Amino acid sequence: MKNQWDAMSEQLKEQQLLTNKLIIEMTQNRYKKKINSISIPESLGAVICFIMAVIILYNFKKLDTWYLELSGLISVLYLIGLPIIILTSLNKMKKISVVNENFRGSIKKFALEKKRFFKMQKIGFYLNFLLIILILPVMGKLMKNEDLFLDPKIWFWYVPMMFAFIFVFSKWGLKHYRKSADEAETLLKELEK
Repeated sequence: MKNQWDAMSEQLKEQQLLTNKLIIEMTQNRYKKKINSISIPESLGAVICFIMAVIILYNFKKLDTWYLELSGLISVLYLIGLPIIILTSLNKMKKISVVNENFRGSIKKFALEKKRFFKMQKIGFYLNFLLIILILPVMGKLMKNEDLFLDPKIWFWYVPMMFAFIFVFSKWGLKHYRKSADEAETLLKELEK
């Protein structure tokens, strides 16, 4: 009887370990899906930024005044730099593993990377307004060969419209990102219980 009891006890322990392992793996998969819901749109945005930077660089010789050249250069640096920084931050969040680390360590790492990511998003939010001011004249010169810095309608019509669009779109995107990040953090915290 004692041998049977010990065997059943050992089987229950094995089943509990297997169940815990499955729960952890399922949580890791759900966590990755939440982070991917942020990562995929950011990656697509980064590709668009890189394409824009290449277009500006390829046509840089068309920027024939010092202020258009400066605007083009700052735009290229922004279009390359910010997406790289944000994607790096996202990659660090993606690499957090509840399977290979303890739960508290994973939660701490996630909290730190989440804070960094949203700090960069906030910086990017404000820099987007500067980018609009710089990139509209650059694109006007590249596409229509017009110096939009000298065109008053750009400053009274296009720039305010673009500011409104960027403001609404960025707020909507940040709300989505915050929701996904909070859900991912909740998944990690549930494992600790």
